[in-house]
Amino acid sequence: MNAASPDIVEEVASWPRVELSDGRFGSIRFMVGRRELGHLHGSGTLDVPLPTRMKAELVARGEVEAHRFARPDSGWVTLRIRDEESRQRALAILRERYEHAVSRGARRAQAVDPPA
Repeated sequence: MNAASPDIVEEVASWPRVELSDGRFGSIRFMVGRRELGHLHGSGTLDVPLPTRMKAELVARGEVEAHRFARPDSGWVTLRIRDEESRQRALAILRERYEHAVSRGARRAQAVDPPA
């Protein structure tokens, strides 16, 4: 792992309900329930699934690149973590996906068990 990677793992693992698991090709997966927030390869490469519109915006701005192996129409993107700026960008994207996953889980729980 590069110098930024352990910090990212430590930070994301500290968020409530986030669990780490082993991913493919030696990656570390960040999970909230069954939802994958993304996975980090030891080389400092973060892969994240994004909504199509968000993917298009970030790729157009050059903040991420289309995932090298995923279908072009998938939401998967890759972010190369090379410095503090890209580390902060990675954390911000993961945090946004985390907030989305947690709010979605809360909405589902309310639908199943509405408040009294």
